[in-house]
Amino acid sequence: MTDLNQLRTELLAAVEGASGLDALEALRVSALGKKGRVTELMKGLGAMGAEERRAAGQAMNALRDAVAGAIDARKASLEGAALDAKLAAERIDVTLPPRPEAEGRIHPISQTIDEVVAIFGEMGFSIAEGPDIEDDFHNFTALNIPPEHPARQMHDTFYFPEKPDGGRLLLRTHTSPVQVRTMEGVKPPIRIIVPGRTFRSDSDMTHTPMFHQVEGLVIDEHSHMGHLKGCLIEFCRTYFEVPDVPVRFRASHFPFTEPSAEMDIGCSRAGGELKIGAGDDWLEILGCGMVHPRVLQNCGIDPDKYQGFAFGMGIERIAMLKYGIPDLRTFFDADLRWLRHYGFVPLETPSLVGGLSP
Repeated sequence: MTDLNQLRTELLAAVEGASGLDALEALRVSALGKKGRVTELMKGLGAMGAEERRAAGQAMNALRDAVAGAIDARKASLEGAALDAKLAAERIDVTLPPRPEAEGRIHPISQTIDEVVAIFGEMGFSIAEGPDIEDDFHNFTALNIPPEHPARQMHDTFYFPEKPDGGRLLLRTHTSPVQVRTMEGVKPPIRIIVPGRTFRSDSDMTHTPMFHQVEGLVIDEHSHMGHLKGCLIEFCRTYFEVPDVPVRFRASHFPFTEPSAEMDIGCSRAGGELKIGAGDDWLEILGCGMVHPRVLQNCGIDPDKYQGFAFGMGIERIAMLKYGIPDLRTFFDADLRWLRHYGFVPLETPSLVGGLSP
């Protein structure tokens, strides 16, 4: 009978030397398959005597188990090596962008807010924030807006369902409620700007239901209209980067300021192109005025001791004017082509030292 120890050594060596899963499977079939070498040996057990068959059967079973165990171990090793090779070949470095040629851009609204903050920050203003959802008092009543004022109507304001007590919350129509909350909680002097989202029921080429404003508020014992004008003139000349931009103030009316004014800057429209600076035309950019004494009183500030000024402007509007963006709606279209054209390079933080815009 074939020397089982020699066969065992031969087969185990062949299993260990199998170079791949296909070769290992062929070796399994040749050794343990229906016509395999070990199987053929076991077929001869029937011709042996009882004692001889018992001893040979035990030896052959041990050989079969040893070869099958070696094949299983080698298979697991080869499968693990194949998986490691596949993972290495298909590995993706998730710390890098999937498309290195792609480059993110700062949205013009974010850029403009940073520019405005940089300018007023140099003037000593701090940033104040407040909730998007407001109550009637902070959004209207405290600002001296009477109950019959058109701004309170449903066609201008997004109201929430009426509460059991009859009150109604709303999406703020301007960032002025933050001024009210600041005056309620901070003792003068106050010098803040309030950038943020606002909501009004309006939508066309120059209006959207959600837009951004920045408002400013100064409250102290000595501020007057001259300080307001100087502050805004300096802002316009710095923001538009035109040192001699013409500026004028026209009398207007706002419930929360008295006197009130609208501010215009000079421009030219020669050849159908709008250019900020010296020219024969004017462009309105913001509203302003001295804080109404009744607003101070509503916020718990003594109007006989304190006074101040306030102003507000649309962030999209001044961004459109500075960067030549023709349609307000495109700010919110999420069009990557538009953002690549009008967006700004990341990490270039606007400052008066390094420059506001690239």
